Amino acid sequence: MGNDGGSIPTRRELVREAARTPTTAQLKETQRELQTHFWTTCPLSHKPLQRPIVSDCAGNLYNKDAILKILLSGEEIEGISSKADCEEILAGRVKGLRDVVELKFEVDTEREGNATANGNGEGKSEGWICPVTAKQLGPSVKAVYIVPCGHVFTEEAVRQLKQDKCLQCNEPYTEENVIPILPTKEDDKQRLIDRSKRLADQGLTHSLKKAPGSKKRKNKGNGDATTIPSTAAESNAASRESSAKTTISKNPSSAPASRSNTSTPTPSAPNGIKNAATAMLTARVLEEENEKKKRRKLMGASDNINSLFTKDSKDTQHKNTDFMTRGFSLPAARK
Repeated sequence: MGNDGGSIPTRRELVREAARTPTTAQLKETQRELQTHFWTTCPLSHKPLQRPIVSDCAGNLYNKDAILKILLSGEEIEGISSKADCEEILAGRVKGLRDVVELKFEVDTEREGNATANGNGEGKSEGWICPVTAKQLGPSVKAVYIVPCGHVFTEEAVRQLKQDKCLQCNEPYTEENVIPILPTKEDDKQRLIDRSKRLADQGLTHSLKKAPGSKKRKNKGNGDATTIPSTAAESNAASRESSAKTTISKNPSSAPASRSNTSTPTPSAPNGIKNAATAMLTARVLEEENEKKKRRKLMGASDNINSLFTKDSKDTQHKNTDFMTRGFSLPAARK
């Protein structure tokens, strides 16, 4: 019963040090390790983050192909976490591509050139920098992206310049549409939760696109169904659409002619996806899944596997045999 022939150790002898509350430095180190993991690894596929990368309304990062696999197939897919784990990670925030925004990172070309010159660039994730401050984006720098364009900057650059247009594409935005990436402060998390609730009340998704199934508000003046824009970009789009409708109503014959002169044929995309990059990625994911299904069918229809089992046929030679007794005959009973 004892450790040295009869002695019974007490708790004081077994537990030399009592459990201590982690210090601030230990908490920061743990938080930094967690942030580094989420900055480099997709939580769904457990693979390194590689462009195209998308983010949900909470600022989490995912590989776009992992999101597409989950949305296209409700079953468990090879290389992806189980369905229950995916639902727990996404927490109902991603129900379609409208609920995510594709991020546009500025690639650090100098870092890639040095890695290639040294011959150790394989297997390492590419580096991203802020196009304004040239700071390395990662767990040590607070980064944000703008909705709906998706360009990524440091929080310091956006705060100091104080502009209402994107610094790269001049897309108008509001302050509430500046989304922190992987926020750690409770204030930032609560702000993102409040923003998602306001957008849901307005019938919009995280990417400021109309949510499927949302009802339009009717204008009492003329009875037309209209939606109230929540951003400067939507107001500009609404004004352009209204002016185009006015022009067509005044001159109906000009609408078909202008459309035929300016429109260009677009290739057919799976599931009616208009974005060319998303359509190509979706087609590749579907092709991979079809190849896996074909391989499973071929394995099931293999002659070697089918030969192990008996089938109903007119040949009665192997009628009462199986793969254990086939090829052997039972000896006749001795008299």
